[in-house]
Amino acid sequence: MPRRRLSERQIARIQRIQERRRSKVEARAALALEEIGDEAARDGLVVVRHGANLIVEDQQGRCHHCVTRQHIGHPVCGDRVVWQPCGPQAGVITAIHHRATLLSRPGASGAEKPLAANIGLLIVVVAPQPPPTGFLIDQYLVAAERIGVSALILCNKMDLLDETARARFLGDLQHYAEIGYPLLPLSLKQDQRLAPLRQRLAGRCGILVGQSGVGKSSLIQALLPALEVQIGALSGATGLGRHTTSAATSYRLESGGRLIDSPGVRSFRLGAIERAELEQGFPEFRPFIGRCRFSNCRHGQEPDCAIRAASAGGAIAPIRLRAFHQLAKTVIDGARSQA
Repeated sequence: MPRRRLSERQIARIQRIQERRRSKVEARAALALEEIGDEAARDGLVVVRHGANLIVEDQQGRCHHCVTRQHIGHPVCGDRVVWQPCGPQAGVITAIHHRATLLSRPGASGAEKPLAANIGLLIVVVAPQPPPTGFLIDQYLVAAERIGVSALILCNKMDLLDETARARFLGDLQHYAEIGYPLLPLSLKQDQRLAPLRQRLAGRCGILVGQSGVGKSSLIQALLPALEVQIGALSGATGLGRHTTSAATSYRLESGGRLIDSPGVRSFRLGAIERAELEQGFPEFRPFIGRCRFSNCRHGQEPDCAIRAASAGGAIAPIRLRAFHQLAKTVIDGARSQA
């Protein structure tokens, strides 16, 4: 079912509500800064975001409930920030450090809404059931290419397949491996420690994406055996109680890396982008971009199309060219028709 578009009046109302909320947070932050004066600023990591509630982890691993100055932007999970304490386990965020990467999705108004910062690995989770959809996989991979993040395809629930079905399942995804996206077959029943995945996450911040039912929650629980302990500690720091589990949260991994779990990431979709940007999201297209006869080639029926010729010659998998056209129709042509 197509998503209902908001009217201009509804968008304006949402923006007014958000502005009131931002103003309240700004007033709280200004008051807190007046009370603390020039106390030395400190570095920290945003590990929870739930509305205006932010939890910053200091360099000793302690958590502090913080508000933020409006003019600095909107900190999200994974942001490295400058903050100042203003009481027991409380503080004010005064600056956001440079973001190496930023994952966003379109909000209600169409503007990009930041979800997570400084991630190093986007993990696309697929499984035999529900069967994977190439459209979603390609969408996630384009998102990873856009922000310069490594990606891999985690093939979960492999215990559901016999040897023949497993070979066929992985074979259907082999074209991704051939263009540089590793396939990682896993089964929680066969490896509860998920050792290969832990190795990939060691020293990095990762995010799991994928359609509902592929086992993302089970993977997170297996990766975080002390999950309830971490949730309890964060809940105590935030005062959010049961709402902590619905907040965007960055969890510490035993490997030294981190894993961000966010409701926004679970429902992540690619926003509207230009055709040239979509082309760059397909790395196997890059050697042939700009070599078509027409500069505005859509890689459809135009004569002397270098992308189509590369596909016919085996340099680009036909299934990926079809995915490009499907995405172009959705995130380019669809967006323009709604403008």
